[in-house]
Amino acid sequence: MTDREKAEDIEAEAARWIWRRDRDGRTPELEAGLEAWLAEDVRRHGALLKAEAVWNLLDRAREPAARPAQRRPRAISRRAWLAGSGAAIAAAMVGAGVLVLREDRFSTRLGEVRRVPLADGSTVAINTASEVDVAFRREQRTVRLRTGEAWFQVAHDVQRPFVVEAGAVRVRAVGTAFSVRRRPDGAEVLVTEGVVEVWTQGATGAPARLKAGQGVFVAESAGPRPPAASAAVDRKLEWRYGKIDLAGETLREAVADFNRYNDRKLVIADPRIADERFYGVFNMGGPDAFAAAVGASLGVEVEVHGDQIVLGGRRAS
Repeated sequence: MTDREKAEDIEAEAARWIWRRDRDGRTPELEAGLEAWLAEDVRRHGALLKAEAVWNLLDRAREPAARPAQRRPRAISRRAWLAGSGAAIAAAMVGAGVLVLREDRFSTRLGEVRRVPLADGSTVAINTASEVDVAFRREQRTVRLRTGEAWFQVAHDVQRPFVVEAGAVRVRAVGTAFSVRRRPDGAEVLVTEGVVEVWTQGATGAPARLKAGQGVFVAESAGPRPPAASAAVDRKLEWRYGKIDLAGETLREAVADFNRYNDRKLVIADPRIADERFYGVFNMGGPDAFAAAVGASLGVEVEVHGDQIVLGGRRAS
C-alpha cells in the first residue's frame, strides 16, 4: 500500500474480498490474507464494512415494492457492483435502504486477549472467551457484548453515541474509555477515561453517571447501584497486558480469575485456605507459578493431576 492509494481502489478491493469470501467460504487462508490486507490501512476496515453490507442487501434491493404504485431505484446486480465504482456502491446502498453497516462477530478463545480497531477509529480490547458484535448506524454506534468482557477506547463523535449492550444493561459514551464485563445477573462497568451513562433496558429512572476511576455493578433486575470510586479500576484491567494484579483478593477469588484464562485449572482441595489473601502481579497464563507461590507462602502441598493443579492441605511442620 502506498500513500497515494485512492479510496475507490480500496473500495474495489474490499468488494473483491467479500466476493471471494462468498465464493470460497471463510477458509483459514482467505481470512489470513484478509487480515493482512486490513492491517495495512485503517480505511480498509470501513470499506470492508460497506462492501459486506451492500453484498448482503443487494438482493433485497431487487425485491418488488410493497405497493405497485411506488417505484424503487433500479437494482444493481452483484456482478455490476463488483465492476463498478464508489458511486455504484453508494447507489446500491440507497436502493437497498442500508442504514446499518455491521462487522462480523469478534470472539476470543480461552486465554486469548485480542485488540480490534473499529471503522470509526475506536478500539476494542476483548478479554478471554468473549464474543462481541459491532453495528454502526447513522445515529448510533452499537456493540453487543454477548459473553465475557471487553474494554472500549471510543473515538469522539458527538453525533453518534457509542452504546454497549450486555443483556439488559446499557452503557453509553461519546468519547471515553471503559470496560464492560458480563455476568449471569448483570454487568460490571469500569471507567478509565471520561464519563459514561449506565442503565437497564426498560428502566424509568435517569441513567447513572460514572466518571473516570469509578466502577459499578449493574443488576439486570434492579439497575445500577450507586457509583463508587474504585482505586482498583486500572488494576482490574491488567488483563489487557496479560497480567493478573492481586491486592488482597482471597485465594478463592484469585483461583477463579486464573481459571478464566487457562485450560489447566487450579483447584482448592482444603477449604480452610480459601479465604487467605494474596498480593502480587502474575502472568495470567502462569497458573503453575501462582500455585508455587501459594505453596511457598501458605506451606501447602501443590500437586498436578492431569489438567488440574491441586492446592492441598498445609504441610506438617
